[in-house]
Amino acid sequence: MQRSVGVVVPAYDPVVDRLVDYLHALQDRLDPDALLVELDSPDDATLAALEDAPCTVHAVDARRGKGAAITCGFEHLDTDVLAFADADGATPAASIVDVVDPVVAERAALAVGSRRHPDADVRSHQTVARRYLGDGFAFLARTLLDVDLYDFQCGAKAIDREAWQQVRGHLYEAGFAWDLELVAMTNARGFRIAEVPVTWEDQPESTVSPVGTTIELAVSLVKSRHRAKRLTGNPIHSFISNRRSNTHPLVERLATESDE
Repeated sequence: MQRSVGVVVPAYDPVVDRLVDYLHALQDRLDPDALLVELDSPDDATLAALEDAPCTVHAVDARRGKGAAITCGFEHLDTDVLAFADADGATPAASIVDVVDPVVAERAALAVGSRRHPDADVRSHQTVARRYLGDGFAFLARTLLDVDLYDFQCGAKAIDREAWQQVRGHLYEAGFAWDLELVAMTNARGFRIAEVPVTWEDQPESTVSPVGTTIELAVSLVKSRHRAKRLTGNPIHSFISNRRSNTHPLVERLATESDE
């Protein structure tokens, strides 16, 4: 029996025409059972443009951050496979199909799109500075997290519902570092992770700040390593965790905010 697939597209200040075209492409190529746009702080023009798009739109007035938006979307999906794709369309719909496939086929619990994989098709490169920062971060993440991936931050991933249920309560990052933490926690839980080479094209209108985001990711990398070690029962990291006052997981914070 074919497993059901839901796709979340987190969006903040998107290039509207590109987003609408991307949603149509996702619908045509993937034909998901649910296609949900989690839209942060939109203007009236953006909302109007999405009225006829083949998706459900959940808009909020504030900027929640990428991780919070995806988490909120995943919590609203009831499909067997939960996927997300960044709103800039840097990973085309055909590659999203490739990313979803290992989870649909149950060959992996988490599939990670990769623009740094040797078999990836990179059609428009980032600036030299962004590329070096990204390569350096990927090396650090591989080393500290013991996860053998080329790319941790590509905006295309899919996860099995069972795996999501086991890792959702261990995710804390609301921003761009959410991808990293998702990989770290899924690995710590012992689930199989597949890296999928994608076609990828840099989008210069991206809302990602290369320097600011890299600093955020570096701090979050240390936190993710600690949380992953704690999750695997490492006594030192468990002791450190017990001595600290931890914030609540992202799913709990989002649930509290929705009740207010």
